[in-house]
Amino acid sequence: MRRIDSLFSCGGLRHSPRRRNSPSPPAQSTHPARKRKQKPHPSEGPTETVLRVPEWNSFPWLLHGFSTRRGGVSRIYGDGHCGELNLGFTPDDSRDNVLENRKIFLQAVAGGRAGREQPELALLRQIHSGMIHRLAPATQPQRGDGWITDEPGTWIGVLTADCVPVLVADTRMRIVAAFHAGWRGTLARIAERGVGRMRAEFGCRPEDLTTAIGPGIGPCCYSVGEEVRMEFESQFSYANELFQEVFDLDPIKQKYPMLFLTARAPGHSNLGPSTHLNLPEANRRQLQDAGIRPDRIYSVGSCTACNTSQFFSHRAQHGFTGRMMSVIGLAG
Repeated sequence: MRRIDSLFSCGGLRHSPRRRNSPSPPAQSTHPARKRKQKPHPSEGPTETVLRVPEWNSFPWLLHGFSTRRGGVSRIYGDGHCGELNLGFTPDDSRDNVLENRKIFLQAVAGGRAGREQPELALLRQIHSGMIHRLAPATQPQRGDGWITDEPGTWIGVLTADCVPVLVADTRMRIVAAFHAGWRGTLARIAERGVGRMRAEFGCRPEDLTTAIGPGIGPCCYSVGEEVRMEFESQFSYANELFQEVFDLDPIKQKYPMLFLTARAPGHSNLGPSTHLNLPEANRRQLQDAGIRPDRIYSVGSCTACNTSQFFSHRAQHGFTGRMMSVIGLAG
C-alpha cells in the first residue's frame, strides 16, 4: 500500500480523507446481498497431517483421509522453515519431495492398519469433468475426475487445492468412491452421477452409503462470473440457493475512491457486489438428491482460501501453491 501511495503522490494525488477519520464500521445487514467478505487470512487451526471422519472409525476395513499442507518435506510453498505436504507433481516442487510426501501421507492414513507395505495408490489425470472410472486390476492411468472400486488393498484418490473432494463408502457391500468436484465437475453432476454409477454397477443402495465432503473453497471466498451462475440456473432448480452477492472489501478502492468513479448509469458499473458460489453445498445437494440421508453426509475441514496456514489454496495464493490429496480404500 505504501508503494501505491508513493506512486500516486508523484502525480499529485492523495487518498480520500475519509480514511483518516477512522469512522466506526457500519452495522452489517443480515440480508444476503449485504454480506461483506472479510479478507482471507491464515487461521490458527489444527496442523494435523490427516483429517478424518470420526463417524467412520467404526469401520475397521475402511481407510480414508484428507491431507492438509502440514507434515511433509517440501519447502517451496511455505516460509522455508517447516516442511509442507505437497502431494501433487507441480512445476515448482521436486518429484522426490512429492514421492516422499505421498509416502508420509499414506502411512499416516493407514495408521498401522494397512500392513507394512505401502498400498497401491490410483490417481487420475484430472480434467474438471464428469468422467468416472471403475478401478480394476492393472488399470492404467486415465483422464477423468472420479474413481469407484471394490478392490481391497488399492486406494483411490483425488488432488485438490480449492476444488471439493467427495468420498463415498458403501458400508454393506464395501464399495468406495472418490470424486473431484470443481465448478465444472459439479455442473456435470459428478457426485450425483457417481452414486448412480455405484448403484448401476454394484447394486449399491443409497441407504447403505455414507459420504464426506472434504476441505474446499467456501462461499465466503469463491467469486465466479455471471456465466457460471447462468450455467447452474440452467441445470438445477435450486441454483438460486447456491449463490449470494458479496461486497468485497478492496483496500485500494477504499483508499482512492475517486479513481474508480465511472460515467456509467447506476447498476451498469463493475463496482457492485460479486457473485459467490457455495460449492460444498452444491455437492451436498447432489448427494442428497441421489438418495443419501442428510445425516450421513459429513463435512470435513473448512474453507481452503480462508485457512492458508492449514490448506493449499490455488485462488488465495494466486496459483503458486501445492496440492492436497483425499484418499479412500479397503484394507487388504
